[in-house]
Amino acid sequence: MSVTTPAGFEAAGVAVGLKSTGARDVAVVVNRGPLKVGAAVFTSNRAKANPILWSEQVVKDGVVEAVVLNSGGANCFTGSFGFQTTHQTAERAAELLGVGAGDVVVCSTGLIGTGDEAFRAKVLDGVDKGVASLSTEGGEDASLAIMTTDSRPKRAAHAGAGWSIGGMAKGAGMLAPGLATMLVVLTTDVVLDAGEADAALRAATRTSFDRLDSDGCMSTNDQVTLMVSGASGIRVDADEFATALAGVCDDLAAQLQGDAEGASHDITIRVTNAATEDDAVEVGRSVARNNLFKAAIFGNDPNWGRVLAAIGTTDAAFDPYDVDVWMNGVRVCTAGGPDRPREDVDLTPRATDLVIDLRVGEATATIRTNDLTHDYVHENSAYSS
Repeated sequence: MSVTTPAGFEAAGVAVGLKSTGARDVAVVVNRGPLKVGAAVFTSNRAKANPILWSEQVVKDGVVEAVVLNSGGANCFTGSFGFQTTHQTAERAAELLGVGAGDVVVCSTGLIGTGDEAFRAKVLDGVDKGVASLSTEGGEDASLAIMTTDSRPKRAAHAGAGWSIGGMAKGAGMLAPGLATMLVVLTTDVVLDAGEADAALRAATRTSFDRLDSDGCMSTNDQVTLMVSGASGIRVDADEFATALAGVCDDLAAQLQGDAEGASHDITIRVTNAATEDDAVEVGRSVARNNLFKAAIFGNDPNWGRVLAAIGTTDAAFDPYDVDVWMNGVRVCTAGGPDRPREDVDLTPRATDLVIDLRVGEATATIRTNDLTHDYVHENSAYSS
């Protein structure tokens, strides 16, 4: 169950010393199929890492032959040296694979603002060793190589009738949306053209990664890449493929939520009966980014007043005095006033379900987030040390 699940793909994950632990830290995923179609979505952060600046240009023609990913360094705010490093990474992979450098996507993750000759040499060494290690069984190693503060790899797959989708993701902090989040590689062996791949990817990320808002912090390196090999020879109904791709993305997003740095609760915020989907997303995100609410959940305190206070800061169409709120199946607020006692709510399970009924329309949206914990603060207070 990985990026090499679909036919036509090889991958590898190798260790070259970018991580002090000696763990795998460079991954390579290559499309060996008859089609070389690719699409990607990127962070909307104006502060973009060098790999993002490079890869944005690569995908413009809808062709992606390979993806090179490194952990242990974001290669962001590293000046012209950093961009040259990205360029050389793509060139080295292209030379070894016999493809064009302009068809090689590059991704990096790790600490921002660091990068030197030693970093560059290790990344290029990782390309050499990664290409030499490519196999149809290398997907799991690749998923291990892209981890940073992740405690476990994230993989998902979908099996269709003679075709499949595979995926891997990394991310445990700086999980907030901007078209996509974290580093994700998706692969499929169906027959798609570039326009179809791009449309399906954007539809899938819009309701999955784009609605994972763990800590409200948007990265400089976020990227989701879809590679299409066409090796199955099967052309799938567009709606069927879009649904399957969205399912794989949603699976990976849930895994990312479950591994968020220091989190003790996985909070699913479902906004119902909104006037529009955009309103539902805005309301859900206002709660997902409210530190008072997140701290209350950490303390197992069903403080629904913080929910109403948060949604009241939005421009969404609703009457705050006609809103219902449920916490883990208990309606604690109805029509803007108290309902069942707070003591009826059990917030000790990790899975936490919050429902906000705006009672003005029929639109819905779901946002995923986590609580705010001592462990999260501690881990991020010492990230660069």
